[in-house]
Amino acid sequence: MTDISDEAAAAETTSAIPHARGGLHVFVDGCFEPGSRHGGWAFVAYRDGVEIASGFGGAKDTANNTMEVTAVLEAAIWINRTAADAAAVIWSDSVYAVEGCNGWRPIWRNNGWKKSNPNGKARNRVISDAKIWKALDVQLTQNPMIGIAWCKGHSGTDGNERADALADQGRRSIRSP
Repeated sequence: MTDISDEAAAAETTSAIPHARGGLHVFVDGCFEPGSRHGGWAFVAYRDGVEIASGFGGAKDTANNTMEVTAVLEAAIWINRTAADAAAVIWSDSVYAVEGCNGWRPIWRNNGWKKSNPNGKARNRVISDAKIWKALDVQLTQNPMIGIAWCKGHSGTDGNERADALADQGRRSIRSP
């Protein structure tokens, strides 16, 4: 039997997103409009290829990476509340979010949520969106059955396209003064 993390690793290298196959797959996306400084985030959950849940929201005076990471956080919260006993893959088209979750997060945590320099000493610079990263760290540490994987954006993958549209809906829900 194939472990869902093995499926995710294979999909990263082959671009064959397995959302139509068995298991829980959650697609996330974030967006940002520089003119208004409004952003949106979204997630769409599929079990065995069928959409079972979605969520989205928006924020004023934000940034694109903030919304991308917020989408992963909201997806992880949803998984931990409703499907904590199931292995799940969160798919993001944000290299920043995926690398942050899979590689940088443990380093940042060990450095007190500060960036490190090449010689390994922590700088005094706190990472961007440290509050969101700390909350995401709690969710991902709480549930080691959640994997984070990259998918190519705007490439016709149904879950990614749906999350993109919902993130834009979240952005548009923010009213300008």
